[in-house]
Amino acid sequence: MRVAVLGAGAIGAYVGAALHRAGIDVHLVARGPHLEKIRESGVRVHSPRGDFTAHPHATDDPTEVGPVDHVFLGLKANRYADAGPMVKPLLHDRTTIIAAQNGIPWWYFHGVDGEYAGYRIDSVDPDGTVSAALPVERAIGCVVYAATEISSPGVIRHLEGTRFSIGEPTGEISARCTSFSEAMIAGGLKCPVEPDLRKDIWLKLMGNIAFNPISALTRATMAGICRHLTTRELVIQMMRETLEVATRLGAHPEISIDRRLAGAERAGEHKTSTLQDLEKGKPLELDVILKAVVELADLTGAAAPTLRVVSALADLLNEQVTSPPPRD
Repeated sequence: MRVAVLGAGAIGAYVGAALHRAGIDVHLVARGPHLEKIRESGVRVHSPRGDFTAHPHATDDPTEVGPVDHVFLGLKANRYADAGPMVKPLLHDRTTIIAAQNGIPWWYFHGVDGEYAGYRIDSVDPDGTVSAALPVERAIGCVVYAATEISSPGVIRHLEGTRFSIGEPTGEISARCTSFSEAMIAGGLKCPVEPDLRKDIWLKLMGNIAFNPISALTRATMAGICRHLTTRELVIQMMRETLEVATRLGAHPEISIDRRLAGAERAGEHKTSTLQDLEKGKPLELDVILKAVVELADLTGAAAPTLRVVSALADLLNEQVTSPPPRD
């Protein structure tokens, strides 16, 4: 099995190192000082489960890698539309694209029956640009329940969680999912193949949709948001509205709001990835997390008033981050 990790940041390098430890032929596509340090010293993982170092091939040029069996996407979803030229050299006829993204994926309505079959979510796949770069028939979904960070170039700090749930958009337990799952498990990770990955998508989204934009708007940690009574109530209302949209689409995440809040509180003084991006001046990955659900609320007739207000504020914030200041 050959695997390319495109976007070998905190999560991508962690997965690549684990797969390499299992004997998989892994190729990391990274850039900058992180790439140079990986070339020099490998990927060093510091984890409560035990530290280790892996030495997979690393490059900034996918043409050096050539076709692989699986492309693991560690990119933020807001970079997917431009990923086509990077992905193309990695593909053969049966290559899968395993997208470890937050929020609603571009393939969400692929492989389903009913009135929304084949619907393209514009906030996720504007003008079909993501589907053109990442063909939906190659897609395998992936919901990440692991927390990692780059503590320094080439060094990954694993904070918690080892679960990477994967699944076909059609719900099939396919050979291609099973083989990738087995490789991940051999590398020390959990990788269940789910017949209904959409439930996992909504389960994780319940937290992301509230904590990510609120943290960016307030600069607060997850525990800080929970401690503040009014923002805690705001989180609860956003989760309720999200569950309504999910239910209207036929998805039923099997977790209570209280339990989801408790999990967020256990994260402590953790900065969400959106807040971290804001502090670095990077575009905010909120279209797939928040704007997409507002679009799905429109599609299904859900009111979602709180989601709409927070989305408008977060969209303005993102515009300020990504647009140059006006000239005098």
